[in-house]
Amino acid sequence: MPQDAASLSHRSHDPSSNLKRSDPFQFGSRYLLPEDNPFEFNAWDHVEPSEEDLQRFESQIEAQRTAPVSDFDRNRFNADPAKWWNRFYTNNNVNFFKDRKWLAQEFPVLDDVTKKDVGTKVILEIGAGAGNTCFPILRANENDDLKVWACDFSEKAVQLVRSAEAYDERFLRAEVWDVSSSDVPRPPGLEEESVDVVLMVFVFSALHPTQWRQAVDNIWTLLKPGGEVCFRDYGRGDLAQVRMKKGRWMEENFYIRGDGTRVYFFGEDELRGIWSGRLFQGKETSISSYVEDGMKDESAVERDNYEVDSHRSVDHTSGAPQESRKADPWRVQFEISSLGVDRRLLINRHKQLKMYRCWMQGRFRKA
Repeated sequence: MPQDAASLSHRSHDPSSNLKRSDPFQFGSRYLLPEDNPFEFNAWDHVEPSEEDLQRFESQIEAQRTAPVSDFDRNRFNADPAKWWNRFYTNNNVNFFKDRKWLAQEFPVLDDVTKKDVGTKVILEIGAGAGNTCFPILRANENDDLKVWACDFSEKAVQLVRSAEAYDERFLRAEVWDVSSSDVPRPPGLEEESVDVVLMVFVFSALHPTQWRQAVDNIWTLLKPGGEVCFRDYGRGDLAQVRMKKGRWMEENFYIRGDGTRVYFFGEDELRGIWSGRLFQGKETSISSYVEDGMKDESAVERDNYEVDSHRSVDHTSGAPQESRKADPWRVQFEISSLGVDRRLLINRHKQLKMYRCWMQGRFRKA
């Protein structure tokens, strides 16, 4: 006969305190305490890896460094990243992806712009994929004057969004656009300082570090003053990084997946440097040296004087490249409204395994 639930000390059996949530998108409330048995649940929130775990992570990453991707493959995968994302979306149809129902909970500004009678609001999703962000937003929308741009540099991804039954151009436009490009025009109608909210969910990590600067500059140009970037991406030490096999390491924290798509794993200080503009205060050509160990020392970054060397810069009025010129210190600086690490400990209770997930989440405001 089963014991009375109230007589059991474990939280999973105590009706007053058990955390087997009925809402799978209500994150962040199951904390692992010293007296808890970690194998009692399948997941715990905000769990820091132990020193032993960190040493294990570093040994695995060191092994990856010793067996990097070949120079041939490095050039092949970096030359045309859109090609590999097109293959990815060809091989994985819309049923492969889950809708991101947690977005409004994590980014309350999405509730603000989709309320009834708030006036004209514009959301730009960068890296729209198969539409698993834009369509949930539209389903919850009550604003008759909302406009959502769903952009991706994969033509196949854009085709998936456009072919969906819920695609309605009164509210949604899906277009091919590479956020890191300096010479590809923006989609017609997507104007400077026209966007209220930019969504970047697991997309910045697909860019090579040398593309970060142009991407941030393009986003700055499109946002209205006071506009906000909602950001979520992979953090350093995530299970996906630690599990990378030999022949996948391209540069520090930058890998090629088995399907040919690229992924970078970020540190918190590194993201602060990128979005505050500190990372780009040195010469444009030396950005990769800042990335090697996460981020160059902040004081050293601030000592560097920014100038454009032999590169061409972008005329943001026309979208066309212009000749190289001497530049003032970089104008693009966002206020960091919030930035933090979202950690989750996943448990395989059958095999008694601990698996750590690590994501970076932030909100960046154009002053």
